[in-house]
Order: sequence, then structure tokens, then C-alpha cells
Amino acid sequence: MKNILVTGCSKGIGFEIVKVFAKRSDIRVLAVSRDQIGLNKLEIECIKINQEFNVYTMSVDLSKSESIDQIIQYVKIEFQGILDGVIHNAGFLVNKKFENISIEELEYSFKVNSFAPFILTQRLIPFLNKKAHILSISSMGGIQGTQKFPGLSAYSTSKSTLITLTECLAEEYKMSDLYFNCLALGAVQTEMLTKAFPDYKAPIKSHEMGEFIFDFFINGFKYFNGQVIPVSLTTP
Repeated sequence: MKNILVTGCSKGIGFEIVKVFAKRSDIRVLAVSRDQIGLNKLEIECIKINQEFNVYTMSVDLSKSESIDQIIQYVKIEFQGILDGVIHNAGFLVNKKFENISIEELEYSFKVNSFAPFILTQRLIPFLNKKAHILSISSMGGIQGTQKFPGLSAYSTSKSTLITLTECLAEEYKMSDLYFNCLALGAVQTEMLTKAFPDYKAPIKSHEMGEFIFDFFINGFKYFNGQVIPVSLTTP
């Protein structure tokens, strides 16, 4: 039985990733999100797919240190201190003109999109099993030289740290059996995309991206380590 942690699971891509995991009875997932209602819906959907699937949900705010503590305690006790992989999918979007972004919004963006993956990975290192895959979900907007969009300065800069963090950790742990990769996503039809681009319809649905991310998480570490891979048809 493998133990996996997925963040940002109450809707969108994270919701769909866990639903794909539900097809596997040999995997247990700790699904983390701020939204308890969304997590309740996720549990119901997963049971419909596979009554034998072990999905555990935790409603926490990743910007808070006590939330990180809760996750660590869960891994220690319920997963017996063994974790086979992490998908850092959680994200917080601010869509505002640069001069209108508040300090609070900027800080929260970085706490969720940057600090939480950094600190959570740091705290989980002692529990990661051999060949554990730590996969971060970033954005095409976080890649240097790609098209940028007005209103997304906080989101894009905070998500760009996942790219550098992936490369740093792959180098630091290259003599271990740990694997670090990052997928930089383009436009996917989610609530977050609608918030950023209300009139745009993406060519990729959230369930399609969820299936792709699941497959890459399961198999990608066999071929990649320390890689930042664009996954994009449009940006938008």
C-alpha cells in the first residue's frame, strides 16, 4: 500500500487527480484543502468510483504553521511515518492590477504557493520512502520568457518559486532515491482560470489534466528528475 499526499483537492485539477487515484485500491491518499465542503464532495465521488479506495481528507489552511504540523502528525500516525509521494497542487490566485494588490494578498499568495510547498517538503523529508516522487504544479506564467498577463503578478511570481525549488532539491538530493519534478501548466478549464480570464474557454478540461498529472506522477520519475516541463496548448 502506497501513501500519497495531494494538496489543493476541493475542486479543479486537484479534485480530479484524487478521483483518478480512486481507481487504485493499492494507494492511500491524504487529500488536503481549505474547503471542507469540497472535500466532502470529493469523498462521495471517490466512494462512487471505488468503495475500497482509501481517501482521507483534511481541511487546513496551508498558510498557517499549525496546518503543516497537522499534516506531519497525520503522516506519522496514520501512515506510520511512510510517504511515497507528494503532489503540491494547492494554489491561491489574486487577479488585480499591480498597484492594487495589498500586502495581505501578496503575503497569502506566497504563503500558499511558495512557502507551504517549501516547508512541507522540508518537514516530510524524513518520512519519504525510496523512489518517492515530489511533484509540484506550477504555471506557464512562472517560466522566464513566457507570455505574462496583467493582474497576475502575485500569482505568477509566487508560482515561479516552485520551478527553482524543484531544480534546487533535485540537485541537493541527487545522491538519494528521491525525485523532484515540476509541471508548468497552461490553460485548463477550472474555476481559477475563469477567475483570471472570465471570457476564455480552455481546450483542456480539468479531468483531462488530472489524468495526465496522475500518469506523470506514477511514471514520470522513471525518466525525469529536476525537470520543469511545460504542459500547455494555450496560455491562454
